[in-house]
Amino acid sequence: MIPTKGYAAQSATTPLAPFSFEHREPGSHDVHLEITHCGVCHSDIHQTRDEWGGSLYPMVPGHEIIGVVKQVGASVTKFSPGDRVGVGCFVDSCRTCSNCNEGLENYCENQFTGTYNSKTRDGSGLNFGGYSNQIVVDERFVLKVSDKIDPAAAAPLLCAGITTYSPLRHWKVGPGKKVGVIGLGGLGHMALKFAHSFGAHVVCFTTSPEKVADAKRLGAHEVILSSSEEEMAKAAGSFDFILDTVSAPHDLGAYINLLKRDGTMCLVGVPPETAAIHAFALVMGRKRLAGSLVGGLPETQEMLDYCAEHGISSDVEVIPMAKINEAYDRVLKSDVKYRFVIDMATL
Repeated sequence: MIPTKGYAAQSATTPLAPFSFEHREPGSHDVHLEITHCGVCHSDIHQTRDEWGGSLYPMVPGHEIIGVVKQVGASVTKFSPGDRVGVGCFVDSCRTCSNCNEGLENYCENQFTGTYNSKTRDGSGLNFGGYSNQIVVDERFVLKVSDKIDPAAAAPLLCAGITTYSPLRHWKVGPGKKVGVIGLGGLGHMALKFAHSFGAHVVCFTTSPEKVADAKRLGAHEVILSSSEEEMAKAAGSFDFILDTVSAPHDLGAYINLLKRDGTMCLVGVPPETAAIHAFALVMGRKRLAGSLVGGLPETQEMLDYCAEHGISSDVEVIPMAKINEAYDRVLKSDVKYRFVIDMATL
């Protein structure tokens, strides 16, 4: 077994604190990597605090992992010691269902195995995530990360990046499309960058006037203050696609009203409360309300390669491991531009 250091939550109400545990020795298809950076996702907070239910403790969060390969199993063919790699939101799946066979492991019909807050596939123990100094993962679930991207700025691509890239690609966002992005946080700032890069006309919705300049810097052609009834009314019926990145309660109907006929609003933020909309919001215009969950392994690799080619990465604030609880508090206050990333050299 491999002795490992990390930070864990012991319950829904206790702060993250130092925690020692063990990873398995690498099997024939495993990659053992030394973690250099790990992003801090809002879902880490939801899960450590059991806001979605079913949390497993002790919990070592972290699914935006960048590291360097330390050793590989005898049958590993894609990676070698010294390679820069990434691990995202899941570390296993059934590998046999139709979705897995199509490279859509994120929609595994038998449920993917989360990088953390999950039981190992054989049920023998818990998986521990990237708030730690190393991890062992089957090579199928490890991704290549170009040296062209700063490793700290690359970490959030493994969740915030692919979470926004996937629906924008699926709904063919590009030239001639008017696209809205609700929220300017870890997810929203990546959505602006991608949508702009894909050639769409991009509009950011925010409740914060102080974020207008930043939204335009990140790729928005326009910014609408969603608290302004006048600005929202002017935009009614004008959007082909809206990506909702907000994980706090808000009125979905107000944004569905902004869609054109046959327009789509896609949810990638997951508020803890159940949302309610009136059916008329959808039927009057044949509109669609959809959802999207990260991306499969092929698409995630495609996204990482696209980012390397086009110079896209996350805007990050790098923190030492000891400041993780302070970072959680700041995330809840929207006091970060736009993603915290832990430097594991500080562990």
